[in-house]
This record gives sequence, structure tokens and C-alpha cells, in this order.
Amino acid sequence: MKKFFLVLMAFACSLAQAQAQEDPVKLSKQAARALTNYNMDPGSNADKLTEAKQKIDKALEAPAVQGMVSAWQTKGEIYSTIVQREMMLRSLNPATPLSGDNDALVAFEAFQKAYELATKKYEKADAAKGISEIQSYLVNIGLMKYEQQQYDKAFRSFDALIKSHQILNAEKLKSLLDDPEQFNNQLYVAGLCAQLARLNDEAEKYYTLLYEKGNAPSGVYEGLYQVKTEKGDLEKAEQILKEGRQKYPTDSGLLFSEINLYLKKGQLEDLISRLKQAIEQEPNNLSLYITLGSVYDNLFQREMQAKNMDKAATLFSEAKKYYEKSIEIDPNSPDAYYSLGALYYNKAAARVQDLNELPQDDYSPATIKKYQQLQKEILQLFEEALPYFQKAEALNPNDTNTLIALSEIYARKDELEMSNEFKRRLDVVRGGGKNPASYFKM
Repeated sequence: MKKFFLVLMAFACSLAQAQAQEDPVKLSKQAARALTNYNMDPGSNADKLTEAKQKIDKALEAPAVQGMVSAWQTKGEIYSTIVQREMMLRSLNPATPLSGDNDALVAFEAFQKAYELATKKYEKADAAKGISEIQSYLVNIGLMKYEQQQYDKAFRSFDALIKSHQILNAEKLKSLLDDPEQFNNQLYVAGLCAQLARLNDEAEKYYTLLYEKGNAPSGVYEGLYQVKTEKGDLEKAEQILKEGRQKYPTDSGLLFSEINLYLKKGQLEDLISRLKQAIEQEPNNLSLYITLGSVYDNLFQREMQAKNMDKAATLFSEAKKYYEKSIEIDPNSPDAYYSLGALYYNKAAARVQDLNELPQDDYSPATIKKYQQLQKEILQLFEEALPYFQKAEALNPNDTNTLIALSEIYARKDELEMSNEFKRRLDVVRGGGKNPASYFKM
């Protein structure tokens, strides 16, 4: 009986000890003690830091602990110690991995919570001190995430850095962002990361803060224009773009944004001066020459339809000039060759329209002569287009538009075998396949 009683007492003691260990408030205190033990001898007590982390995470699962300033302060200090230790090791060996995704952010959020809950002056001071110590790590890890193109995570780190600055300012403590230039730069970086992460509301917030200062850099106007465009606020977006272009008339980013806007709206005449300016700034940019050639090509087609033949001829020459310049810049660009072929093809198509407008029941010598002249001109234009499409196909045998053009030109030339060859190749592409090799070898 006595033996049974002793066993029962031992079991009760063991149960009480297990319950005590699981008590969240006590777990929080044990985490603080484990951190103290680690700090006394980091070399020998590395396991104590791991123990501290596990216990504080477990403790803060409990609602009763979530309202304790001391628990959040402890968590901040534990995670701050972890990140400081690991970043020091990385300074010795950059390949050293980090145990957490962003322990600096976890530490900041814990200190921030402690600061918000604090009712005593020393509690706020302790939380602010912890925030001050973690700032540089928010920068370092934010940059790491940016370089890894994890823009959402980079934004969270930089966003925390800005919030940390605001807290330190309120406590009249030194911050990494005390220099106004550094602060403004950080606002821009946070906005940029948010934009790249498609966090448009956050991007708009930071860009707007800079925009409203009145001295924002060109990137802010470009970023805010793009964000507002994506959010559907088109009127405000265009206003910001206009302001940016007036303030930074030579900025390439804003210029290209304006070019894309005019392309989207079909304001072709307005595009010409912008594209010419862009070419002056980037004289070897192939796409600019092709785009400007396309603008002249579209204007040419418009004038052809209006029967303004002299104006159409001038626009045709301008389009041809810029397409030919694009080939000079890159002799292996299939788009450049296709564009030049399409210019002649479009002119031929316009003349086909003129042919179709001739009276169908008029067999007078004058009408017959006109018909024959137009047919000859059309065939000649298709002949002039053909070598450019052949070159485009040699460079890219799977472009749908090129294959269509080749098939139709050969059909007009009554070369049905060739026309069918390119129809077969077109069917391969439309069916989701690829032609293994080009037909033309150049």
C-alpha cells in the first residue's frame, strides 16, 4: 500500500510539473530566462536560444499572454538576437543560411506590439530600443528579398523600416532614416517594391506621399501613373503623366509611358514627335524605329482610304525609311523584315480596294485600261513585298502573320503549290505545333 501511494505521489508531481511547463505565462518567463542564459555564454548555450524561441512562440498562442507587454518584448529580443547572430555569421561566410524567412521583421512586429501595449514609460523605452537595434537588419533582409525578386517580402521589410522610423521619431531617438533624402528614398523603394508585387494600394500610398511633397523624382510620376492606370483612375493617371512629362521632358520612362498611352488611344499624330524624341535619346532601339514606321504606315493607310494620294505617298516614304533603318540596326530581326513587307502588302491591299470600286459592267476602253493598270500595280507591290516576307520566314518559320502573307501572295501569283505549302505550315502553328525549319534559307 505504501509503495502504491509513493508511485501515485510521483505521478501527481510529474503531472503538476507538465502542467506548469505548459502554463503560457510561465512559458513566457522561461523563454526570457533561456535567453538570459544564452547571452551569458553564447558559445556554449546555443541550444538555449532555440529553447527560448520555441517557448515564446508557444506562449504567445494563448490569449492571456497576447496582452502582456513583457511577452512581446521577450519575443522581440529573442528574434533580434537570432537575426543578429546569423547576420554576423553571414558576414564571415555569405553562404550561411538564415533559419527564418525574415526574423528581423518578426522582431520588429513583436517590439511594435510591445510599444503599442505599453503603459509605462520604461516599457515604451525598452520596445523603442529594440526597434532601433533591428533597423539595419530590416534594410539588409529587404535588399536580399529584392535581389531575389521576392518583391512582396521586400516591401514588408521596407514598410517595417519606415514604421520603425516613425516610432523612433516619436520617442526622439536616432533612426537610420533621419536624413530627409534617405527617408524619401526609402519611401520610393517601398512604393516600387509594392508596385512590383502588384500591391497597388500600398504602392499608391507611398508614391503619393512623395508626389505631394512637390519635388518627387521622375520615377514617382511614372510609378504613380502606372498604378493609377491599373486601378482604373485614368483621368488622374493622365494628369500625373502630363505633370511628369512637363517636369522631366527628357526622362525615358515617362516618355515611353506617354508613347504607350498614345498608342493605346490611337493618337497617331501625337506619337510621331514623342517617338522621334525617344529615338534621339536611344538611337539604337530597334522597337522605336519599327513603332514609328508603323505609325506612318497606319497614317498612310488612312490617307489612301481618303484618296489623298500625294499625302499618302509622303507617309509611305516615311514608313519605309524607318523600317529600313530598323533593318540596318538589326539585320536579323524578323519583325523588321515583316514590317517592311507588310508596308508594301498594305499598299497593294489599298489598291485592290480601288480595283473593286471600278464599275463591274463598264467595258469601255478607259475602264479596262484602268483595270489593267491597277492589276499590274498590285502584282508589282506583292512582288516587292515578297522578299521581305521570305526573309522574315527564314528568321522565324512559325510567325502566323508571315505565313498568311506568303500563302496569299503566292495564291495571287497563281503559284498554288507554294501557296498550299505555307497553308500547311500555317496549320501546324495554329494547331499548337512548330515547323522544325524554315522553308527559305538565307
